[in-house]
Amino acid sequence: MKLIIVESPAKSRTIEKFLGPGYTVAASYGHIRDLPSSAAEVPAAYKKEPWARLGVNPEDDFAPVYVISADSKKHVTNLKKLLKGADELLLATDEDREGEAISWHILEVLEPKIPVRRITFHEITKTAIQKALEAPRDVDDNVVRAQESRRILDRLFGYQLSPVLWKKVRTKLSAGRVQSVALRLVVEREEERLAFKTAEYWDLEAQFQADEHPFTARLHEVGEKRVAQGKDFDGETGELKNAAKLAHLDGATARGLADRLSAATPWTVERVECKETLKRPSPPFITSTLQQAASSRLGLTPRRTMQAAQRLYEGVELGGGERTGLITYMRTDSVTLSGEALGDAERLIRDTWGPAYSKGPRFYRTKAKAAQEAHEAIRPTDVFRRPEQAAKFLEREEAALYKLIWERTVASQMTDAVVDRTAVDLRAVPETGEPCLFRANGSVVRFAGFLKVTGGDRDESVLPAMSEGDPLPSAGSSTKAPAYLAALSPEGHETTPPSRFSEASLIKQLEEAGIGRPSTYAPTISTIIAREYVLKKKGSLVPTFVGMAVLRLLRDHFPHYVDVAFTAHMEDDLDLIASGEVNWKEFLHGFYHGEGEQIGLLKEIATRLPDIDYPAIPVGADLETGAPLTVRIGRTNAYIQSGSGDDARRATLPVDLLIDELTPEKAQEILLTRERSREPIGADPESGESIYVMTGPFGPYLQLGEVTDDGPKPKRVSIGKGTDTATVDLEFALRLLSLPRELGVDPESGKKVRAGLGRFGPYVECNRVYAGVDDVNVLFTVTTEEALERIRTKNKKPVLKDLGPHPETGVDVQVIKGRYGAYVTDGVANATLRGIEDPTTLTMEQALPLLAEAAGRKGKKKTRKKVAKKKTTKKKTAKKATTKKVTKKTVAKKTAKKKV
Repeated sequence: MKLIIVESPAKSRTIEKFLGPGYTVAASYGHIRDLPSSAAEVPAAYKKEPWARLGVNPEDDFAPVYVISADSKKHVTNLKKLLKGADELLLATDEDREGEAISWHILEVLEPKIPVRRITFHEITKTAIQKALEAPRDVDDNVVRAQESRRILDRLFGYQLSPVLWKKVRTKLSAGRVQSVALRLVVEREEERLAFKTAEYWDLEAQFQADEHPFTARLHEVGEKRVAQGKDFDGETGELKNAAKLAHLDGATARGLADRLSAATPWTVERVECKETLKRPSPPFITSTLQQAASSRLGLTPRRTMQAAQRLYEGVELGGGERTGLITYMRTDSVTLSGEALGDAERLIRDTWGPAYSKGPRFYRTKAKAAQEAHEAIRPTDVFRRPEQAAKFLEREEAALYKLIWERTVASQMTDAVVDRTAVDLRAVPETGEPCLFRANGSVVRFAGFLKVTGGDRDESVLPAMSEGDPLPSAGSSTKAPAYLAALSPEGHETTPPSRFSEASLIKQLEEAGIGRPSTYAPTISTIIAREYVLKKKGSLVPTFVGMAVLRLLRDHFPHYVDVAFTAHMEDDLDLIASGEVNWKEFLHGFYHGEGEQIGLLKEIATRLPDIDYPAIPVGADLETGAPLTVRIGRTNAYIQSGSGDDARRATLPVDLLIDELTPEKAQEILLTRERSREPIGADPESGESIYVMTGPFGPYLQLGEVTDDGPKPKRVSIGKGTDTATVDLEFALRLLSLPRELGVDPESGKKVRAGLGRFGPYVECNRVYAGVDDVNVLFTVTTEEALERIRTKNKKPVLKDLGPHPETGVDVQVIKGRYGAYVTDGVANATLRGIEDPTTLTMEQALPLLAEAAGRKGKKKTRKKVAKKKTTKKKTAKKATTKKVTKKTVAKKTAKKKV
């Protein structure tokens, strides 16, 4: 029996269907071991070592200490059992650095005494698996060393620089080699936006009517000068560049010009230029371009894109119980396609659209200097499997992503689109002033080519037939002309700062800079969001105050390590290690200890640490005193500070306040509110305690009594983020401090029903189930029955269609509008509506098989859970950290003994 080990169980199930009885396929469930993630995981033998915290010994050729995680132990045990009955071991992990390293770790842990071979494939299909079995190889030691070097490098970088952030910014922060550069890009884009000076400019738009094709023309020149547009202004000063050569129109000038031109003699066609242009298709997808396209066209984050792509790669159940991978490996930076894929695409195109749409295979050049993650672009494993055929077996996101990949692959092999572009210059001469030139552009698709697949094969804009010298009169003129001027509109514009990065555009920037690899893009962005260095606002990445402080410290004191070029060069070095051109130990030694002009991380931290101050983010000057305004990071919250020393004014900042919203005016408001809160607005008549209106990180609130070191915490009640604290009087405060209010008792549960005001606004509650209330005044009038009704219906989802009672159970079957799309439910099972565009057209006949399939999947999950639970009741073995220090012998030597 031959044992094949892959990373995931889904992948193993798909591969197993393609093989005969002589094979067993098992999953390692990803990496089975790694460097210790905490002090508790460090083996006892190394705990007293000065480098134990690192999990790497920098003084012994950076020898790592690997431990098997608690989650992986059961998988390792299972693999060892299977190995006992095998006569050959085939390692079939992904063909990238990560996959090669997983195979190596499996070898190190299992220590097989049987022949071991490595097989790789880019798609999970029967043909690909058979070809892989026919061409086995050894584990590539150089690729493993490259991945190991990356892992060790990132550990050294993070574990040495993170403590600097703990001392000078806030505890529990982290610095990462790639994530810090990604953060730098986001922060510096925000700094550009803050420094941006807006400028105003105007132009004119002329609307022309014609029998068939109305069109617009925009003012291009006044006299001999081109009209200034947004690109002509300096973003930092707001000043017009090359002002002497440009016509900068303000509102009054534009309106006056419009009035004069409306009464001008017939406009004339000065120039007509027609030019045939070719539009070429884009290359097939690589990881970064797939993430960008899925973001812009499908609204998917990079993480969701990769999750859906993983499912498509590992295989889905098709008709007749068939399970196969639908796309090739999705972590790649290569745009090449296999010969078989090129031939299939050409046949499909010729059979579907005709020979004019295919002129043989098209080849694309990979931009990456050393594409190494995989050697083929992301494409369908079977291009003849059209999106509409696959959709009925896929979830909504998977179907949309498969369609995107299929279209891009097919389009990349189609002929260019031929587009006729026409530019027409129109001259108008006012009675007074200089002549003006307007420009109109149009395009006509003469041959659709690849646009047949991707869309865009319709004419963008069509201009009527015009010749040089043709008159274009005003409306109502008797002059015969191809078009006439119908309206002339002045338009004002403002220059806009550079856009914030989206996840997709940041990935594009990282790729262009040569930072990271396909497998690191999505995790890098997820990390800076999880660390709360960056947050998402309407799809854009915005740095938090903590993120800006972290970047400010690293950039000011360790600029070398967050430099884009330095990080990109390090990626090149890792590629050279993978190709065997650079020694991995020498590479790590230079980075950590230094070599030649390179100081080394360890020495640089020791040298710079004494001079590092707590980072402050400047935001302008105090409007009252002129003192500098800065944001500083406290233990739990950021705060605004005016001035320095004992006389400094300070106030906590709201947690949802962004850096571009913190103007000097806003800072003044926050400081004044804080100072007003020191004076009570009155006293509680019952207790005699003072009542204060205060503002915290989550908004304004009321406080009853004083804060003391040994006394109980005073009562506090939120008063809502939108409340103007200056308008809060004693009467209103007393009403709110009377909350929460007990309304009664739920007759079913016997639990109390309350109305109160919390961090997220007014609410009613029973048995710790909360339901929001629109207006705080409702809290004083709502009844027990009304509150319970709100609680019962809080999560009720909209019903799109009632299908009637289930023929077997009698339970109502409904089509529900869910968070991720419509689904049908019978109260027990929920089934997504795959391949059904309009959910309201679903019939009971269509719903029943979907519900039955969903119920079957649910039953399988329950069975698996029960089995897993039963296994845990077995006698527990003594806990023992499974560790292995890497020896100096190479994988090549180790695998040589195990060759067939």
